Amino acid sequence: MYLLDTNHCSRAILGDENVLHHLAEVENSLVATCVIVQGELVDMAKRSQHTEANLDLVHRFLNGIYIYNIDEITANLYGELKASLFNQFAPKEKSKRRKTKITNLGFDENDIWIAAVALQHNLTIVSSDSDFQRIIQVRAFSVKSWL
Repeated sequence: MYLLDTNHCSRAILGDENVLHHLAEVENSLVATCVIVQGELVDMAKRSQHTEANLDLVHRFLNGIYIYNIDEITANLYGELKASLFNQFAPKEKSKRRKTKITNLGFDENDIWIAAVALQHNLTIVSSDSDFQRIIQVRAFSVKSWL
């Protein structure tokens, strides 16, 4: 089953032929996203010049696919994953570690949440974000791009 990241959802909404082709190839029941992506899509639409029209497009797209929620298991996976990323990529010197945030290491918080959802439900993330290629260095899961 596939978990679409924000960049692939927005491309599908905008009619990207590559993404639409892959969506047509897989059964609808095999495509999902999560509430984190839903939030990012709503944010993008709300900040656009055509807010209402874009919100309508987002909601119509999301009505057609399953949306995974966040729960205690997801939160625990997120915490474990974030700690592992920090341990792997943060400076080893204590004084520098204290001042380092996960975003300073080049990771987007939302991408860590999305990865936690994928791990929890054994999903393949469909994304073009490079974050996921680095995240799989600490915890293996499947990532594909349809672009």
